[in-house]
Amino acid sequence: MKRRLLAAALGAVYALALIATAPATLLDSRLRDASDGRLRLAEARGTLWSGSGQLEIRDERGRTGLAKPVAWRFRPAGLLRARLSYEVALDPGSRPFQVALHGSRIELVDADIGLPASALGHLVPKLATLGLSGDLSLQVPQLSFSRGATHGSATVHWRDAGSGLSPVAPLGNYELRVSGDGPTVRTALTTLQGPLQLDGQGVWATGRPPEFVASARVPSEFHPRLAPFLRLISVERTDGSFEFRLQ
Repeated sequence: MKRRLLAAALGAVYALALIATAPATLLDSRLRDASDGRLRLAEARGTLWSGSGQLEIRDERGRTGLAKPVAWRFRPAGLLRARLSYEVALDPGSRPFQVALHGSRIELVDADIGLPASALGHLVPKLATLGLSGDLSLQVPQLSFSRGATHGSATVHWRDAGSGLSPVAPLGNYELRVSGDGPTVRTALTTLQGPLQLDGQGVWATGRPPEFVASARVPSEFHPRLAPFLRLISVERTDGSFEFRLQ
C-alpha cells in the first residue's frame, strides 16, 4: 500500500512538473485552430504560463504578413471558469488586455490594439494591391471566436487613410463596426471625415466567402483627381457615385 501511495504521489508531482513547464509553443496550436491559421505565435519563449514571442497575422496561403511582439502572463482566477486566462500586451509599454482560451475558442476583453493599415491587405488579399496606408485602432469590449462562430463586437478606426494609387492623401478617417452572432459576422462602414465619403455593409457567414459592398462619393472639387483612382477599383454609377465590392 505504501509503495502504491508513493508511486501515486510521484506521478502527481511529475504531472504537475510537466504542466508547470509546459512550453509556450502550445499556445500556437490554439491560435491556429481558432483562427483557421490566420494567427500564429512564432519565436515563442517561456512557458504556457508566462512568456513572449511574435504574434503573426498570415494571409490565406499561410504567409506571414505582419508580426508584433507579444508577452503574456497567466491569470489563475480563470481556472474557476474552466478556462486558461491571460494578461496580454502587444508592443512594449502598451496597455495589457485579457485573453481567455476555452477549448478551441479565444475570447478578447477590453482590448485596444494598434496596427498599420497594410494589415488589411493580409487579411483581405484583394486589398493588398492598393498599397493602403494610415493607422488602424482595434477596440474590443468583448469578442470571442472559434471555427465557425463569432460572438461579441469590435470597432476599427482607420485614421489618415490612404492608398499608393491615389493622388489625394489622406483620403479620410473611417469607422468599421463589427458584430458577431454565431455563424454570421456583420460589418458597417461609415465616414468620420475626409474627401472620400464611404458607406458600406458586409456579411461573413460560415461556409461562404465574405461579402462587402461600399458606396463612395467625392465632392465636386475632388472629383477630377479621385475619379480615375476610383474607376480602377470600383464601378461608376450614373448618379456620380462609385460602388466597391469584395467577395
